[in-house]
Amino acid sequence: MAKKDYSNWSKEELVRELKKVEKRKKYGIVWEDKPETVAKRCETELPILEEDTEKEIKTDDKKPVNILIEGDNYHALSVLNYTHKGAIDVIFIDPPYNTGNNDFVYNDKYVDKEDSYRHSKWLSFMEKRLRLTKQLLKSKGAIFISIDDNEAYQLKLLCDEIFGEKNFIASIIWQKKYTQSNDAKYFSTTHDFILCYAKNATGKFKINLLPRTEKQDARYKNPDNDPRGPWMTQPLHAKSGKDTGYIFRFKNGVTWKPPAGTFPRYSKETLKRADDENTIWFGKNGNAVPRLKKYLNEMKEGVIPKTIWMYDEVGSNDEARKELKDILQANVFDSPKPTRLIKRIIELSGSKNCMVLDFFAGSGTTGNAVLELNKMDAGLRQFILCTNNENNNGSGLKIATDICYPRIKKSIQNLEKESKGKLVSNRPGGLKYYKTGFVDAEQTDTNKHKMVDKSTEMLCLKEDCFDEVMEGRNFRIFKNSQDKHLGIIYDDDGIEPFKKEAKKMKKQFVVYVFSLDESAREEEFEDVADLVELRPIPAVILNVYKRIFR
Repeated sequence: MAKKDYSNWSKEELVRELKKVEKRKKYGIVWEDKPETVAKRCETELPILEEDTEKEIKTDDKKPVNILIEGDNYHALSVLNYTHKGAIDVIFIDPPYNTGNNDFVYNDKYVDKEDSYRHSKWLSFMEKRLRLTKQLLKSKGAIFISIDDNEAYQLKLLCDEIFGEKNFIASIIWQKKYTQSNDAKYFSTTHDFILCYAKNATGKFKINLLPRTEKQDARYKNPDNDPRGPWMTQPLHAKSGKDTGYIFRFKNGVTWKPPAGTFPRYSKETLKRADDENTIWFGKNGNAVPRLKKYLNEMKEGVIPKTIWMYDEVGSNDEARKELKDILQANVFDSPKPTRLIKRIIELSGSKNCMVLDFFAGSGTTGNAVLELNKMDAGLRQFILCTNNENNNGSGLKIATDICYPRIKKSIQNLEKESKGKLVSNRPGGLKYYKTGFVDAEQTDTNKHKMVDKSTEMLCLKEDCFDEVMEGRNFRIFKNSQDKHLGIIYDDDGIEPFKKEAKKMKKQFVVYVFSLDESAREEEFEDVADLVELRPIPAVILNVYKRIFR
């Protein structure tokens, strides 16, 4: 390769070349970053969410409120980074697989198989979103990403870079179909991958156990009427270990040593204790090769999940399409995920009151799964769904308004009907519907009003307080079903009137104060310090506020 002559290069050209060289030196995945319109716009304007109150679904006001966001998910993730940073327990996403068959849109254009930058565009698209996503996860949280062979290997390297290789948990194989495609060119593809990464695998993250099945428990018998209950046995040897000339003599005189090519599974101390406790099984007639009893009541409350998930365990694409058709009375989505699959993911990685995010929500399966799990165990899980409102593959139906929202609405309505007349109500939580938007930083009265209104909505979303208690002079007060109270003060003149009301109400408040200067406000709230917890306005919101109002 001819040596490059840099003598006439501009500073900008040299910087670009240096960045390319730096990329080549590191181990990992390298691609040419591609600009994205929505990301550029978020750099100069304030991304916001605007509530569509006509689509709000009200149910049990004691249940958490779920969120559906219509719009570009980069935009939505940008907003969630100042409303839900560090607040999400479980993330599941089913991003475009980039097959080249009109499944991936970049800057409003489909990316086809002939696009020489197809993989770079996809990686640029995913990298921007995954970096925003990482900040949303709790320290014990995890993300699950569905993908196929087109981008699975690039995605693994990208996630290693963003989340850290040490936080890789597993690559799960999901059997998405059980029929054979005899017209396939080489192999009949019947699986997808689900990559799992923890926010901090060495910290608080853990996988929950799966419930034991009747089939698993059926292996335990009690032929000798052991008072400790049903049991099964396991050999005393293993395929690996240390050869120490191991020989053990049991109290009945039987001697034992590992068969040739195997090694002792247990220490002599452990075997002696088992022998003393009569948990060694020598067969029905007492002359078989000794084995150790393992009792059912000593087993874990569940089982460790495997990394291969069969369709009969968690559902298939066919099952998912049928579910959607049963709800919406039509085949409206090409490749939805089955509810059982998402329920498995949430049950493994979340608690009964976890926050679940899906920012490629599509047909809304994740929302459906959360609602059904809450019905099963009276849980208080919440979901946040983000999806665009593009035309669904030329069907004439828009994804957010014609597929996802109607599905969630119908699911909530069905669960509401099922809960009526029961002594214990498992009523579903309601839904708030938002659309993405922007506030321009130009100093106009329109922008000022919009900034105040939308900042209020986003702070209510951040604190999960939507019920307005009162609107005072330069302040507003909100609360939620758990009696949490939120105060938003719009300028210094609103501080004293707010404090007066706080003293009357004698409630605990989370308080945000908009201000043009950087001074601390604690001293102004010393007389209500026992009632007020001051929190900083998210920097992105505050910076635009200052530019508009200064």
